[in-house]
Amino acid sequence: MIVRTGVGFLLSYLFTFLSPAGEVIEAFDAHLAAHPDGAEAFTYDSSVFTGDLSSLPIGVFDSGIGGLTVLEAILTLDAFHNDDLKPGPDGRPDFEDERFVYLGDQANMPYGNYAKVGKTDYLRELILKDAVFLLGNRYHADGSIHHDKPPVKAIVIACNTATAYGLEDLQAAVKRWNLPVIVVGVVEAGARGLLEKNDMGAIGVMATVGTCDSGVYPRTIQSTLGRAGRGVATITQYGSADLAAVIEGDPSRSATVTEQVAIDVRRLVESHRESRTAAEPKPLATIILGCTHFPLAVAEIDAAFTSLREDPAFAPYIAATRQYVNPAEWTARQLFRELASAKLRHRTGAPFATGRDLFFLSIVDPSRSNIRLNSEGSLHDHYKYGRETGQFVEETAVVPMTRKILPGLSRRLVSEKLPQVWNRIP
Repeated sequence: MIVRTGVGFLLSYLFTFLSPAGEVIEAFDAHLAAHPDGAEAFTYDSSVFTGDLSSLPIGVFDSGIGGLTVLEAILTLDAFHNDDLKPGPDGRPDFEDERFVYLGDQANMPYGNYAKVGKTDYLRELILKDAVFLLGNRYHADGSIHHDKPPVKAIVIACNTATAYGLEDLQAAVKRWNLPVIVVGVVEAGARGLLEKNDMGAIGVMATVGTCDSGVYPRTIQSTLGRAGRGVATITQYGSADLAAVIEGDPSRSATVTEQVAIDVRRLVESHRESRTAAEPKPLATIILGCTHFPLAVAEIDAAFTSLREDPAFAPYIAATRQYVNPAEWTARQLFRELASAKLRHRTGAPFATGRDLFFLSIVDPSRSNIRLNSEGSLHDHYKYGRETGQFVEETAVVPMTRKILPGLSRRLVSEKLPQVWNRIP
């Protein structure tokens, strides 16, 4: 670890205490300083981040399996020439020479609801813990702790809520820890995807409660369009507290995906109808899928818009055809550009730090008797949202993800809709 002195220490001190997540950052820095060898939970060995890092894998994390949609977009991207890095497809996947480490923090999902219960600082800590897991070498398997996971050279926050609440923290942390690691989030990339749309009409944002409460999408969209000279957009957003969990197959949710989508689409359109200011309303024509789980249900979402448009009370507020923006696609493009700029792309023929892609899930540690669980074994909401920051004791275990341990609905969704990812999961 780096010991800060003089002006550097003062600047770090001021950042810690003046930032909104100051106490979280201070506690994390203290924890890392106390365990510089990376042997303990939520730590990493900083000594490995020297020399040429291009052989290291790329890290991707989300609060569950939804982030696999981002990984699928990365794996299938063909938007650049691999040889000279110029824009344009060349018939070869842009990341064909890379390896990946994926973490789904399933035990603590959904991240989108932490803001709703006033636990944004705890969410920020979870985000830092996810990132440090990717930077470190530690995981659980076969009842013991292992230390043979390679660190990563880049971190993709494949979660809109985590990007909204943790991107700036993580970018600042990587800089403060003096790590030459790239950090990419999905929100800015998604907003840039709008620039490819000729006639956006009114924009609808479907996201989680936490993402919508943060205001990150309206703020980022207006800023992105303004810089491009595209003017001010009409934006309506709706935050769902349930859809991500329903898509993932949470047994505590009784609605089907189709049923929950119908509820959420109707509420989005109702909000658009109630908030309009123009005499002639612009119909919702461009929909941002502002949660990584939602692209898995895009067919159901579009069908719900079509069905609702048959109601004369809603027809003026829904375009006859809708276009969808999946931030995952644009995140993949940004990641390619940043790796190329930093000269961190893996060189063809060079050795890899890992022979294959690695996948991990967090699970509730059944050995911890103090943890309150639901009947199906997930963290009880009162326990989950009652936790405080600054606790670095493992209450969940991060284990290798296999097809076998995925819930049945998740297995079906990944196998049917994310074939590149599915072929890589053991």
